[in-house]
Amino acid sequence: MNLSEYRRRPTCEVRIGGTTIGGTHPVAVQSMTNTDTCDTEASVAQIARIARAGGPIVRLTAQGRREGENLAAIARGVREAGLDTALVADIHFVPEIASIAAQYVDKVRINPGNYRTDRGEFEALVEQCRRRGVALRIGVNHGSLAKRIFDRWGDTPEGMVVSAMEFLRICRRLDFDQVVVSMKSSNTRVMVAAYRLLVEAMDAEGMRYPIHLGVTEAGNGLEGRIKSAVGIGALLADGIGDTIRVSLTEAPEHEIPVARLLADHFAARPGHFEVLHPERYSPTRYRRRSAVQVPVVHDEPQEGFRTIEALSGNPTAELRAAILNLDRADEPVTVARRYDESSLEALAVKAAADLGPLFLDGLADGIRIEAPGHPEAAIRDIELMILQAARVRFSRTEYIACPSCGRTLYDIEKRLAEIKARTSHLSNLRIGVMGCIVNGPGEMADADYGYVGAGPGRITLYKGREVVARNIPQEEALDRLVELIREHGDWTDPA
Repeated sequence: MNLSEYRRRPTCEVRIGGTTIGGTHPVAVQSMTNTDTCDTEASVAQIARIARAGGPIVRLTAQGRREGENLAAIARGVREAGLDTALVADIHFVPEIASIAAQYVDKVRINPGNYRTDRGEFEALVEQCRRRGVALRIGVNHGSLAKRIFDRWGDTPEGMVVSAMEFLRICRRLDFDQVVVSMKSSNTRVMVAAYRLLVEAMDAEGMRYPIHLGVTEAGNGLEGRIKSAVGIGALLADGIGDTIRVSLTEAPEHEIPVARLLADHFAARPGHFEVLHPERYSPTRYRRRSAVQVPVVHDEPQEGFRTIEALSGNPTAELRAAILNLDRADEPVTVARRYDESSLEALAVKAAADLGPLFLDGLADGIRIEAPGHPEAAIRDIELMILQAARVRFSRTEYIACPSCGRTLYDIEKRLAEIKARTSHLSNLRIGVMGCIVNGPGEMADADYGYVGAGPGRITLYKGREVVARNIPQEEALDRLVELIREHGDWTDPA
C-alpha cells in the first residue's frame, strides 16, 4: 500500500548563521538583494527591509573580486545595524570568488556548471567552509549545466540531477554535511521533475541533505505568485523542501510574505490518503490520464466530467487519492475547493499550491475555485493562471522574468511593466525578460523571444535561443522587440 501523507522528508540539520534548516526546523524563507554588492549602504538597507519583512536568510550576488571583497563591509554593516540575518554569497562564473566570499558570509552558493572536477577547486572550498563553519549550496540551474553534462544528457531534469549528485558525492566523501541543494528552472514541470528525481537519487545513496526550493524567473504580480506556488506547492505537498525562495520581479521584500504564506500553508497539513497507481504520474514524462487535452475552468462546458471537491486540510493528497481510486481510470475530473480568504492574493497562492500539482501530474481536467466575496472574473483569471503555470493550457502571454540582483544593469521592474503594456495582448507567446547574461539565455531557453541586459544601457534581443541583435541602446530595445515579433508573424494588434 502506498500512502500519500503530509510528512516532511527527513534531512540533516544545516546551520546558516543564526538560522538552522532541516531536521525538525520549520521551512525557512529567504530572498536576494538586487542592489549593487559594491554599494554597502544600499545593500545593508535592503537586507534590513527583507529582515523586517520576516526573511532570516538573504543572498547577495558576488560575480567578481570587488563584490566578493565588499561582502566584508556588508556583513559588518548588517551586524552593526543589530541584525542577525544569515548572509549568503551567490557565485557565478569564477570559482575563485567563492573562496573570497567564504571568509565573510554564512553560506556560499555555487553553480556546479562552473566547476571542473579535476582541479581540486571544489574540495578546497569545502575544506575552507568546514574550517569557518560556512554552509554550502549546490545550486543547479536548468539553463546553465556544464558542457560535459549537457553534451551527454541535454537540457533535462536527468542532467540536472547528474550534475548535483556529482558534487554531493564529493561532499560525502569529504564527510561534509553542511550542504543544501537546489534544482531550479523557470519551467515548473522541469523544476518539479528535477527535484523528485534528485530526492530519488539521494535516497538511493542514503543522502539526507536539506533542499532549497524555488521557481526561477517567475515574473511579477499575481502570475508570478501563482507560478511559484504551483511549483513549490507540488514539492511541499510531497514533503520535499526545507527552505524556499519565491523569485519575483519586484522589490525583494515582497517575496517574503508569499514564501511565508506557502510555508505556513503546509506547516501543519494533516491526514493521509491511499494512493493507487502512483506510476500514473511520472517525474520525467508527462502523461494525461484522460483524453482531455485542454483542461477547462469552472464556467466552461464539462459534459462527462466528474467533480471531486476537496474537504480536508490536505487537499492535494485527498484529491489525488480520489482520482486514482475512480472506477474508470480515464474519467475526466474537475477538482474543486472552496476558499474563504478575504485576500485575493492569499486565495490565489493557496489554490495554486493545492490544485496546480494535480495538473502538473496530468491527473485533473478541470478546475473550480469557489470563493464567496470575490468577482467571478477574478476567479476565472486565477484558474487560467494556474493552468498556465502548470503548463497545460496557455491563454495569455507568459513572461519569464528574473527577479534581478546586483548584476542587473537596468530597471527591470519598470521595463517589464513597459513590455507587458505593449505585448500582454499576444496570447500563447513566451517572452523572456532577463537582467543579465549569467543565467539569462539558458533560463529563458523555451521562450519565443528574449530581452536580455548586455551592459549598462545595452540590450541583446533573442528569437528562441538565437541572438538577433546585440548591444542595442535600451531606449530602442522595446520598439525593436515589437518589430522582431512582427517580422516573425507573431504580432496581432490589440483589440
